[in-house]
Amino acid sequence: MLTDEAEACFAGWTQGKRPSEHIFLRGDGKVWGASHQKRPLDAASKRAGISPAVTFHILRHTHGSHLAMSGVPMGLIAAQLGHADTRMTEKHYAHLAPSYVAQTIRANFPALDLSADSKIVPLRRRLAT
Repeated sequence: MLTDEAEACFAGWTQGKRPSEHIFLRGDGKVWGASHQKRPLDAASKRAGISPAVTFHILRHTHGSHLAMSGVPMGLIAAQLGHADTRMTEKHYAHLAPSYVAQTIRANFPALDLSADSKIVPLRRRLAT
């Protein structure tokens, strides 16, 4: 899933291209290889004073972390990151969610009917013997 801004960018970048054409090419017009991103990311990281250098994996993890810190549900983060279910997502991102534990308990806890006219009697302390 992309934001509206990202969808507009990709629409512009792909306009007039065939489905088999690559969108992003190297400076020499050739297709990027699997390892061609390392040197440019290393150079950009160095210019920005980022150490260790940024990788696409770090960027992906940062994206997931920001979603969790913004309160996005774990199921949506899992789908965004391509996780098969929420277990991996919860393992790595749940601790970042502002009130993940409280929300999960509230969503799954039964209603107790603690209204004033309920038949619940308060517990009384036993006197020490």
